[in-house]
Amino acid sequence: MAKAFPTDNPFLKGYYAPVNTEADAGHLHITGEMPKELCGTLYRNGPNPQFAPRGPYHWFGGDGMIHAFHIENGNVSYKNRWVRTPKWELENKEGEGLSGTFGNPMYTDPRVLALGSTIANTNIVWHGGKLLALEEAHAPFSLDPASLMPVGPKDGYETWGDKLCGPFTAHPKLDPKTGEMVFFGYSAKGRFTRDVSVQTVTADGEVTRAEILDGPFPSMIHDFAVTRNWIVVPVFPLTSSMERAMNGKPPFAWEPDKGTHIAFIPRTGTVAEARWVAAPPCYVFHPMNHFETADGKVVIDVMKYDVAPLFPLPDGSPSTKETPPARLFRWSFDLEGHGNTFKEEQLDDRAGEFPRFDERFCMSDYRHGWIVSGNVAAAGTPRHEGITHYDLASGRNVTWNDGPNDRFGEPIFVPRSDAADEGDGWLLSVVFRAEEGRSDLAVFEATDLAKGPIALAHLSSRVPAGFHGNWRPGPL
Repeated sequence: MAKAFPTDNPFLKGYYAPVNTEADAGHLHITGEMPKELCGTLYRNGPNPQFAPRGPYHWFGGDGMIHAFHIENGNVSYKNRWVRTPKWELENKEGEGLSGTFGNPMYTDPRVLALGSTIANTNIVWHGGKLLALEEAHAPFSLDPASLMPVGPKDGYETWGDKLCGPFTAHPKLDPKTGEMVFFGYSAKGRFTRDVSVQTVTADGEVTRAEILDGPFPSMIHDFAVTRNWIVVPVFPLTSSMERAMNGKPPFAWEPDKGTHIAFIPRTGTVAEARWVAAPPCYVFHPMNHFETADGKVVIDVMKYDVAPLFPLPDGSPSTKETPPARLFRWSFDLEGHGNTFKEEQLDDRAGEFPRFDERFCMSDYRHGWIVSGNVAAAGTPRHEGITHYDLASGRNVTWNDGPNDRFGEPIFVPRSDAADEGDGWLLSVVFRAEEGRSDLAVFEATDLAKGPIALAHLSSRVPAGFHGNWRPGPL
């Protein structure tokens, strides 16, 4: 029998509370004018536990659920489905939760451990004609873009002919010039190991690189950066430990004394040629963009935390009294000059997360970026969120917000056309209306947030707090 969810965890209440229904809506009610030129699907992924977990629950550990908004001819339809992973299927059959967060073996049924299943709850990308639901400990999980049902060649998994080497990040980088996908995977030689895989796959599905980088210690590496000449893998002191997990202590914990170590791996070389740069302890879940300057410096714009949020110290005690915020910084590395140092410049003092930009300019110098402003990791506390647009050329920024308790999903940029100038297009975000207990899909003119949404597609239900999404152009 399915048990009720705990009531004392802020990541299982309010905006974060799971929804227990899958829905189809063919024609959402629309306020404003949905642009006729918009044709495609916004897919958004996030944790939505099917059943109450065993043991302590962490926001990052819920089953993946895809929320798909298809826009065509001014109409918006909506569909949501759990990602039917092997874990989800087994628990659905049994009618109860059988696992601890992160598959903690102290709480997880041996049948679930034997599956080695993804939860596919973090991101969803379109590459090489395949829709891939991602987390960061397993292979991608391939879905049909219309039905959202598994279609991968191996029980839903995409392994590119068994050439995938280890786990797959939730944040691969797509080269807009070649279509190549660059990705990595931490704990590449087994759970809580320090090894990191570094791999590439072409637009037509050929794996062209598969190497293992020896990291300084086991770490949760959520995201990375790629430029024209470098693959940049940061190892922050958010460490992992099987010994801690088996003794009832945190599998992942903040250990600032270990410092930050950043590997620069040549795209045309090997991991044996990696250059390491040391940096003070900090944590970055997400960079915005990353590129090289004309004189060869590497620039990475990041949302930086002084202390990793949402994770404790190794003994289980809190790492900070309050949830730390992230702020936008620019890191500049001179690999040909002072190879073991870098320059840091704070670009804004507001808290924020989920940075995005015009992906056609990935790996290139760029002008426009967007974030969700507010301390988005601080569940259960008041926070006035919004969407902020940065014009990095002029230094100006504009924020739009609405109700004081509304919550904003990651802003996704959609160009007006393939040939449009940078930033010429729309920005899409799923907005939770706290006072009404439901969500809207909001569409903005991307560089004119001040005037508010030009169109809202209204749901009568709620899209719970999630992580990442992407746009697939064209009809279904």
